[in-house]
Amino acid sequence: MTAKRGCFIVVVVVVSLIVISGIIAFFKKELVVAERVALVRVVGPILQAEDIVREIRRHTKDTSILAIALRIDSPGGGVAATQEIYEEVKRAAVVKPVIVSMGGVAASGGLYIALPASKIIANPGTITGSIGVMMKAPNIERLMDKLGIEMDIVKSGVHKDMASVFREMGEEEREILQGVIEDVHEQFIEAVSKGREMPIEEARLLADGRVFSGRQAMEVGLVDALGCLRHAIMVAAEAAGIVGEPKVVTIKREPTILDLLGINFLEKMSRIFPRAELKFLHMPEAVR
Repeated sequence: MTAKRGCFIVVVVVVSLIVISGIIAFFKKELVVAERVALVRVVGPILQAEDIVREIRRHTKDTSILAIALRIDSPGGGVAATQEIYEEVKRAAVVKPVIVSMGGVAASGGLYIALPASKIIANPGTITGSIGVMMKAPNIERLMDKLGIEMDIVKSGVHKDMASVFREMGEEEREILQGVIEDVHEQFIEAVSKGREMPIEEARLLADGRVFSGRQAMEVGLVDALGCLRHAIMVAAEAAGIVGEPKVVTIKREPTILDLLGINFLEKMSRIFPRAELKFLHMPEAVR
């Protein structure tokens, strides 16, 4: 009986040690997993918002992600897509720290989506600013004349075909569109004022379309600090209370056909099939 009892005790001790070790390993793993910073990248012209919004939302809901580093290397893009990303960044920043790292260019819409973040960090030579709105409305009327093609348009109202590429823009149309531009521009200025906590008139002085280097942007209050991506990740970790080096996680996005064709594909296609569109975009013709 004594030998059997001794074996039983040994078995109980061994099983207990295994269970305890498993529990310790589990909580240690959970502790390590919990100390994570998500890295979200916005690269190239902002053509659509769905992928970026979905990625930010996923990281916001994930309790093991304690902070988000948003890397922006974009000259901006479409107004609506930019504003959708802006709103998602704003929602995320309420839940956990969102630290922006500006790359080579984070101008116009690239700046816009950074504004609600907890902190904005730029490289000294980052090109940012370009607070403004533009609309390009091509006119191929003379080309159509040369080709001998006429366009018959039936419309319900005098301005239904406003900014048509098939004829010259009228003065009344130009005034209407200028009013739209100014309204959207004011939305941008308000976003700068709110995000950077500066008086609206001070923000308005910066909103004539000019660009700033990262260092200049810090001087005028558009960014908080200078530093690289790694620095931004460490700032995000510190803001989340992570001690030491955080685990950085990213979601691998499958490349689309547009990615394979290049980030300027839609811009080139727009020249073949032109249309008028509002844009928060800094892309001078000289660098295209």
